[in-house]
Amino acid sequence: MDATVHIVSDVMTHTVAAVGRSATFKEIVQLMQDWKVSALPVVEGEGRVVGVVSEADLLPKEEFRDSDPRLRSTWGTPTTQPPRLSDLAKAGAVTAEELMTSPVVTVHPDATLAQAARTMARAGVKRLPVVDAVGLLEGVVSRADLLKVFLRTDDEIAEEVRREVVSCLFPAPNSSIRVEVLDGVVKLLGQVRDTSLVPVAARLVRAVEGVVDVDFDLTRHVEPARPRDAPAGDTKSTS
Repeated sequence: MDATVHIVSDVMTHTVAAVGRSATFKEIVQLMQDWKVSALPVVEGEGRVVGVVSEADLLPKEEFRDSDPRLRSTWGTPTTQPPRLSDLAKAGAVTAEELMTSPVVTVHPDATLAQAARTMARAGVKRLPVVDAVGLLEGVVSRADLLKVFLRTDDEIAEEVRREVVSCLFPAPNSSIRVEVLDGVVKLLGQVRDTSLVPVAARLVRAVEGVVDVDFDLTRHVEPARPRDAPAGDTKSTS
């Protein structure tokens, strides 16, 4: 089975903004505003990704605007928790090198969307720089990009399920299955000869890009009874 597997390069944003290590705080804010993004890769040399600077990295500057984060008297009250050292450092940072999060979590363009989604979840980030084998920036993939597969039409999904799952696991004439898809939910209806394959079908259908859920209304196909041979009639010998 050669099911269509979408990879990061299919959905990522190829043209992206990035900054160098020496980019200033205000330059970073302006670039985020111009590109309408909440994070920027930090690159050096020919484009090797060395970090990411995000809105979260910039916010300590505003958080401690009305106080000096270096002074204990500004946060030592019973109702105020001491700031983290990382926040203190970023509150006083003025360049991308001082602000960025490093080492950076990245993904390769040939990674599957599922792999990218798991990487995002583990790292707790909303987007990942996409890099080649030597770490050069090729693009950025976001949560919204990963959700693009759910824009596939019901007809496209149904055709792939018929071609890649049903025709392989339940070939005719021993099985008779109809595939229906509504809003990404796949339903298989009909008769199958081997019901032990249904859990396998469920896993394969869920692996099809764009499938929201899968449901079954399948019964076991029973072979019709064959008519018994008619009894042989009495024979008489003639002389």
